[in-house]
Amino acid sequence: MNMNPFDILKNAQKIQEQMTAFQAKLGTIRATGSAGGGMVELELNGRIEIVALRLIPELVDPEDVEMLQDLIIAAFTDAMEKIRERINGEMGAMAGSLGIPGISGFGFPGVP
Repeated sequence: MNMNPFDILKNAQKIQEQMTAFQAKLGTIRATGSAGGGMVELELNGRIEIVALRLIPELVDPEDVEMLQDLIIAAFTDAMEKIRERINGEMGAMAGSLGIPGISGFGFPGVP
């Protein structure tokens, strides 16, 4: 599909406004990941900041810290995948609203 670069330049201000709005929205996008059948829950926002971490008290065993670490990492990974999907969906919708052909979403850092 041929795309005229001048068409994109015409929309530069609109693109900038939408990107600014999207960056502000990142703080409101939330996803919760869990591991260990819900024993660990970790909530991320779209800025990849941990906003909540919940552990069941029985999980905190000084003799098995490694298991707790593994569960926290698994919960983070689960939440990260959900955030990745939400951001890619939001970016794809934004690109579509700008009429830029051939763009259905944007890759998220560290994701193929």
